[in-house]
Amino acid sequence: MARVIIIGPAHPLREGGIVSFNHRLALAFQEAGHDCEIWSFTLQYPSFLFPGSSQYSKERAPKGIRITSAINSVNPLNWLVVGKKIKALRPDLIVVRFWLPLMGPSLGTILSIIKKNQHTRIVCLADNIIPHEKRPGDRLFTRYFLRQCHSFITMSDQVSKDLRFFEKQRPYRQVAHPLYDHFGAIVSQQEARKKIGLSTADKIVLFFGFIRPYKGLDLLLQAMSDERIANQNIKLLIAGEYYENAQPYLDLIQRLQLDERVICHTHFIADSDVRYYLCAADVVVQPYKQATQSGVTPLAYHFEKPMIVTRVGGLADAVPHERAGIVCEPNSQAIAEAILRFYQLRTDHFSEGIKEQKSKLSWSSLVHSIEEIALPTTSYAS
Repeated sequence: MARVIIIGPAHPLREGGIVSFNHRLALAFQEAGHDCEIWSFTLQYPSFLFPGSSQYSKERAPKGIRITSAINSVNPLNWLVVGKKIKALRPDLIVVRFWLPLMGPSLGTILSIIKKNQHTRIVCLADNIIPHEKRPGDRLFTRYFLRQCHSFITMSDQVSKDLRFFEKQRPYRQVAHPLYDHFGAIVSQQEARKKIGLSTADKIVLFFGFIRPYKGLDLLLQAMSDERIANQNIKLLIAGEYYENAQPYLDLIQRLQLDERVICHTHFIADSDVRYYLCAADVVVQPYKQATQSGVTPLAYHFEKPMIVTRVGGLADAVPHERAGIVCEPNSQAIAEAILRFYQLRTDHFSEGIKEQKSKLSWSSLVHSIEEIALPTTSYAS
């Protein structure tokens, strides 16, 4: 049994899928026989940098997971204190999440202190290396952080490629993003729609998750204005909080005369409600303009929903075309054609392909890969 610490956001923070992922990964390490806990943040972002309505969840803490909220991302004195505390604990393994260069200084400094115990192995689980939305200092912060890690886990070809741009020597493994299987069981479409107030008679496509520029909601809205889609009475359900100015989207809905065919649930979707949104939809649409991988994909697989994804980043790799969903180019016309093609094929067409992909996405595979790479045969310089 190893002592494992995951460093990354956890309850009561709500960093989208990263929090849910960290909770589930902690349970997976425990299921594998390890002693695992999470060290999270007391302050993740200054309020003026946070795009949503609140950084904190009102839901109950997950059962069976030890969470220590200790890291202040903007206080260098705190980084020294936290680093020394974890160094003294001498965990066998640190799994540290990296998704934003802004976290590079705090996490990198903490890790540099922990490494001085000459015992703990540090594995970076990289969601992104090059961010979707670029800021000054990104490369400097990223390089500083990556230097503190012994090895890396990626979950898409794009992130692997980006990693090798910065780090050419230290080992990495690419592993498929596991299923989000802790949001409850599948419910019938009728029950799900009743729960969130939708008609059982409508055809509904779902955009799920935080709304950010790179996710292409504007492309999907433009696709929804296609007369053929309007004639089939296909509606779009938007479920997720705006992480940017909402007004351009509201103006686009009005200008395209989509008021009657776009259903906006644009608030934070609590974990307890996630399954109702996925189960209510006919298909999940990810109209991204750029991407690495997406946590929406394993979520859709868990609830056995077909997907329409654009050919960007690692999205298309995870969704076999016309087996588990439909892959299209990242423009409004192609997305419209994909929606029409989906309803032509019907949901049942994708069932076998979805179940086949679902069977490959296990948490035990991720844990096993981390275990293997955490003890490299080659010793790398600190």
